[in-house]
Order: sequence, then structure tokens, then C-alpha cells
Amino acid sequence: MVSYYIRQYQDRDHKQVMDLFSDSMAEHALTSSHHLLKLPRTLALLLGGPLAIFLLTGSWPLTLLAGLLLFAALKNFGKVPWLQFKVMALSSDMSDISKHYLSGCGSCFWVAESQGRVLGTVGALPAKEPALHREHLELFHLCVHPVHRGQGIAKALVRTVLQFGQDQGYKAVVLITTTVQYAALGLYERLGFRKTHEYFMSLAWRLNAIPFVRLVYYFPSAQVSQRSK
Repeated sequence: MVSYYIRQYQDRDHKQVMDLFSDSMAEHALTSSHHLLKLPRTLALLLGGPLAIFLLTGSWPLTLLAGLLLFAALKNFGKVPWLQFKVMALSSDMSDISKHYLSGCGSCFWVAESQGRVLGTVGALPAKEPALHREHLELFHLCVHPVHRGQGIAKALVRTVLQFGQDQGYKAVVLITTTVQYAALGLYERLGFRKTHEYFMSLAWRLNAIPFVRLVYYFPSAQVSQRSK
């Protein structure tokens, strides 16, 4: 098991963090693509489309070509939502990590480092909703290098956010993930996060049948306050 420590992000980490983020987005895109290809409606389209071509033309070469093109198109379409998410992140909070996460109190960005290598990342910002801005801290961009997963790095990064949130006086930590990120969902729930609701962020996510999941972790004092209401 690799020895690592968690510290605040520094500008010299930029390239490694961006590489890890890009690799994570590519991995999620591949997972979503596989998910789309396994859907019953996709399988029906992959069978029915070429069959319709054959019935219309009677040509096996054309049928095979149509099937291959349809498969490639669907496989790439499954990646579209994550490519859009990557572009959005790179034009917003990930465009300048120090500016968005380290320029004020109540937010931070951490890296897990081992011998000068960034193995994992996580960020935290006040919730965007005005009513919850000072009460809820939102977790972003939990990433761990594939080679170093299963070593407790992700858990340690999430716990760093939880400790930071409690120290800063937040009532809860919230986050958003997708239903196909099975390992992440399991980790969050084991650490005490609870699902609140699911929704589709855009039409592309809906067409890929991948809803987002919002989870929340209430600190003990907030839980007591909620029960007393």
C-alpha cells in the first residue's frame, strides 16, 4: 500500500491535477457508453436498424455496414454528456483552482500526494443555492488514480471535506454524482451520506438513462436540530 498525505492544492500541482481530472472524465465517459449500449432500447435499435436495412435492400454488406455505423454512433453518443461536463468544468471552477477554491474562507481544494505525485483530488465550495450558501458545503471532483484505488485514498479525501465542513461551521456536506458511479455511491453511503433525490441534468443525460443523485451528510448537531423541529 502506497504511503501518501493530504494537503492543500498548490499551483505547481496544476498539470497533474488536470491530467487526473481528464483521465477521470474519459473513464466516466467510457462507463456511460457501455451503460447506453446495454440498455434494452439500444439493443433493440442495434438489431432492428440493420434488419430494416436488409429488408429494404436485401444487401448483407450494406446491412453489416449500417450495423457497424450505428454501433459506433451510439457508442460515441454515450460519451457526449461527460464531454459536455468536462467542457463546463474547465470553463468554470477548474479553469483556475486557486481562484475558485482558495481565494476565500469556507472553501478549499486538496490533493493526495505520494513522493511528489498527485494520486487523488477533491474540492469543496459553499452550496450555490443562496438559502443554503452558509449552511451547506458542496463536494466536487473526487478523483483517485486507478492504480491506487482500494487503498483508502478516496475515503480519506471525503473525510477531509467532512472535517473541514464541520470546522467551518457548516450544517451539512452535499454532493452530486450519477447512478452509474457505483463505487463512489457505495463509498458515500458507507460514510453516512443519504440520497435525497434523483434528476436528469439535461436531455443528453436523459437519453443515456443516467440520472444524477444528490446526497447529503448532516453533521450530528444539525441532525439533532432537525429532529427537534
